[in-house]
Formats: sequence, C-alpha cells, structure tokens
Amino acid sequence: MPLLEIRKLSLSFGGLRAIDMIDLTVEADEIVGLIGPNGAGKTTLFNCVTGIVPPTSGEILYRGESLTGLRPDQVAAKGVSRTFQNIRLFREMTVLENVMVGGHCRMRAGVAGAIFRPKAVIKEEEGLAAKALELLRFVGLEQKEDLWARQLPYGDQRRLEIARAMAGDPSLLLLDEPACGMNPQETNALMELIHLIRKRGITVLLIEHQMKMVMGISDRLVVLDHGIKIAEGTPEAVRADPAVIGAYLGKESIGAQTG
Repeated sequence: MPLLEIRKLSLSFGGLRAIDMIDLTVEADEIVGLIGPNGAGKTTLFNCVTGIVPPTSGEILYRGESLTGLRPDQVAAKGVSRTFQNIRLFREMTVLENVMVGGHCRMRAGVAGAIFRPKAVIKEEEGLAAKALELLRFVGLEQKEDLWARQLPYGDQRRLEIARAMAGDPSLLLLDEPACGMNPQETNALMELIHLIRKRGITVLLIEHQMKMVMGISDRLVVLDHGIKIAEGTPEAVRADPAVIGAYLGKESIGAQTG
C-alpha cells in the first residue's frame, strides 16, 4: 500500500481547471520530486493534500485512509506536514517557540489545561521544548533558539520552517521549493539535510525549480504542466522525455540545468 495515493484529483476555480485528473503515489521512504513550469498546479496539489483547498473531485488516501475533506490540523494530526514556498514563520516569536508551535498538534492538553496549567501540562510543555531543541540541533540551528525568527538569515529561516514541520512527527513531509533563494552552498547543505530526514523515517515529497538539486536528490520525478501529469519516472528517464523537454526543461538549457 502506498503511503500517499492520489486518485483522479481535480480542482477547478470557476472555469479554470487548476489540476486535472491527477494520479500520483508516494511510497514510504521515497524522495519524490514534483516539477513543472510556473502555474502547472504543483502548489495547488499540495494545498489539496494538506486540506487548505478542497478538491473538486477525486480522492486523497494516506495509509489507506481518506484525507479528502479534512481540515489542515486534522491532516497534520494524521502525520502529514508541509512547508510553504513563501516562508510563513511567526516572526515575532523566538526560534524555539516557532518549532514548539509545530508540535502542538500532538499535545493532549485542552483549553482548560492551557489556562490552569496543571503539572501534567507543564511536564508536557517541557517535553515539547526539549524535542524542539533537538530538532533545532538536527537542522543546524543550535544556539539560536532565543533569537527572534525575523533575525535569522534567509537560509536559516528555511531550515527553521522545516524543523517546525517536523515537530508534528510527520511520516510524510511536503516541501514547497525549500531551496528557493538559497546559494549553491546552502542548497548542497539542504540536500544533505533532506537525506538525513529520510534516515529518520520520514518520506519526502518536494516541489523544486532548482534542477540540479531535484535531479540529484529524487528517487522519482512527477512532472505537471497546466494541471496535467505529463511524465513520471526516474530523473534520468524524465530528463530525456521529449514531452518534458518541450514543456519545461527546454532543449538548449537541459544540459546547463542538470549538469
């Protein structure tokens, strides 16, 4: 059984069909890259999977259970976390607090517990803080936990968003252009981090425009164009696919982008 299975998924905005009858599977422990030109429907697909936008038709299954129609917090509780193309940190909270927010979906304390703070709630919060510190060490942000999120340089903000997404104990992590705005050194470090994330037992589905990165890190690629899946396969097979070259990579630039 695939970890994630998308069946005939479609989404229309008025007369515009943003995604059209997409089938997609992600197996446990895979790193799958989702690529395509701007406007191809990649982020829209992420939004459907994570409950931000309900699909017009089709089905989304996670571990064989339907995610279709669930709210984002319910999807996160099932074990699916994400980052965003445009960084969405709490800029006026500390680095540590940002990661702790990501773990609140796993806390048992309700509203009364948050107000009255019995010993069990305090202990749970202490455990969450310790877990957040471990995740900050994992992504390379140790000793920065007391900084405001807005004080971090851009590449570190990307890493912080990944740590926050991991705080919810996901089995599937959706990364929306994680290398956007990064220099080559930061991108290489990010590739290493994604490999380490998989070693922790987390499956990764990522949208990425940096071809050298996505070709180098993905086990399999899925290509969208105008909301339609036009190709799927290994990076080598997709790189040589005439439909992908024509729609996205370009005959002249393919060598430069992937070399």
